[in-house]
Amino acid sequence: MSTATPTRADRRAAARAASAADLPPRTLRPSPTAKGFGMVALVAAAVYFLAPVLWVLVAATKNNRDLTNSFGFWFAEWNLGANYDSLMGWTQGMFWRWVGNSIFYSLSAGVIGTLFAVMAGYAIAKFAFPGKKLAVGVIMAGLLLPVAILTVPLYVEFHAMGLTDTAWAVIIPSAVSPFGVFLGMVYAQASVPDELLEAARIDGAGEARIFFTIVLRLLAPAMVTIFLFIFVATWNNFLLPLMMLSSADLKPVTLGLFGMVSYFAPDKGAVMLGALLGVVPLIVLFFSLQRYWRSGLAAGAVKG
Repeated sequence: MSTATPTRADRRAAARAASAADLPPRTLRPSPTAKGFGMVALVAAAVYFLAPVLWVLVAATKNNRDLTNSFGFWFAEWNLGANYDSLMGWTQGMFWRWVGNSIFYSLSAGVIGTLFAVMAGYAIAKFAFPGKKLAVGVIMAGLLLPVAILTVPLYVEFHAMGLTDTAWAVIIPSAVSPFGVFLGMVYAQASVPDELLEAARIDGAGEARIFFTIVLRLLAPAMVTIFLFIFVATWNNFLLPLMMLSSADLKPVTLGLFGMVSYFAPDKGAVMLGALLGVVPLIVLFFSLQRYWRSGLAAGAVKG
């Protein structure tokens, strides 16, 4: 018994049918006008976020004269090597030490803060204990409180404990993340089945073993998102290191570049190069973890 070979028209019809099956219902599809406005908004957002990066990339190759006398979004005389030499000279060879400090502070705060955030979020989501509603309320209040307001009280406390001008004065406050606890709580509610926890308890697993061997794997997307938020917030933090640190060996790159700009008539091209080199670790981190980050941002949007 022979079967007819599908023609090209049949294959095209099947492809159109498969494509139509993936589309949302007609009533939910955006109109051409809405699509146009959406495309314009996306292009405007892309220009808004990418234009400063392009400007810094171009400005890092210019000297002070070219920065003021040439078009800002295009290259002039190539001055990258001289700017790097000037950057090393102005910072007395400390620039890469400051970048290393920023990586250490951000990585330490990110790892510690992420672990404690998901532990607290999981406990709130899956356990009943006295004061649970109060704890959630305090966390929600922490989301609304600007971090800058706490800097001076934190300095007073850390100075009394003798921890100022140490790495802990930056790491410990940066590791506290109310948003991380909230996201861990929401994601644990949506992604950690109660039946799985009960089965593990019946098999004799303790709560610590359940958390570290089962729950952490299920919370991985949320953990990546929390880690990225803490890492970026710690990297960009300026006021806290300014208050806590006085030693040049402990400065992060943000504080070091500020000291360079505060000089009279600084080499602006060297400062731009320092800013460009200082943001490279963040770009690498985001591109390497973006898949997990996107899934973590959607945590709790749809409950199973």
